[in-house]
Amino acid sequence: MVIIIHQRDKCIGCNYCVELAPERWRMSKKDGKSVLLGGVNKKGFWNVKVNEDELNSNKRAADACPVNIIQVREH
Repeated sequence: MVIIIHQRDKCIGCNYCVELAPERWRMSKKDGKSVLLGGVNKKGFWNVKVNEDELNSNKRAADACPVNIIQVREH
């Protein structure tokens, strides 16, 4: 089990997460920030549980994020 956490409010819209993990990320046409697909908002932190097969692409997305607002945790 993998948990992805995203602080959407701090997103600058660089698009790296979409490029590196397109199965889990999209850019919003409304505000230009990234959207964590399937994510649930808990006090400003968007969370989603995914399978292990999404671990590597989302870790690369987290590492590439210039504002460090993506966390990927293995459980």
